[in-house]
Amino acid sequence: MTVDPKAERYQDIYKLLIGSIVPRPIALVSTISSDGIRNLAPFSFFTGISSKPTLICFCPGPRAAGEQRKDTLRNIHTTREFVVNIVSEEIAAKMNLTSGEYPPEVDEFEVAGFTAIPSDLVKPPRVAESHVNMECKLYLTIEFSELPGGGNLVLGEVIRIHVDDRIVDNFKIDPDKLRAVGRMGGNSYTRTGDRFDMIRPKV
Repeated sequence: MTVDPKAERYQDIYKLLIGSIVPRPIALVSTISSDGIRNLAPFSFFTGISSKPTLICFCPGPRAAGEQRKDTLRNIHTTREFVVNIVSEEIAAKMNLTSGEYPPEVDEFEVAGFTAIPSDLVKPPRVAESHVNMECKLYLTIEFSELPGGGNLVLGEVIRIHVDDRIVDNFKIDPDKLRAVGRMGGNSYTRTGDRFDMIRPKV
């Protein structure tokens, strides 16, 4: 199978991307609107970029129902702040509840039953049930397209990291205690319990 992305429907290209770029970590992003309404939504186009400066990124697309910006992106453009909460197995089901396209006035913390706790340096709250929270200031956004299938790149500078003391030793996080989950294609997720090590060659 050989595919020219420009010659195919964006829905089919999306299926190829999410089926082959796996597993993808999940950023459960908390924001707050200018009116003080909390928002919480998961994004699996998410990764780290740099440790100095400390930068991470995620990619919110337009709403599936139209070209309107998602609440997360609108809130970040307005307040220039957000928090990334890492998703572990024990909160995966609650995370999934936040993925619905709720109206802007809906507080997804309440929908999912998450506990909101204050951040140190930004206004959006953290998810208490998450083992790792990263408070971020907006560094840069790039809008690629507002059309269906389009996307936005949000880069955030991490200005505070909160790590559950039970899962970390000398800055090294124990993956067996974090129990992070990843996103596969469609409705599928994966656990991170099945791992193997390889030593990098010395050249």
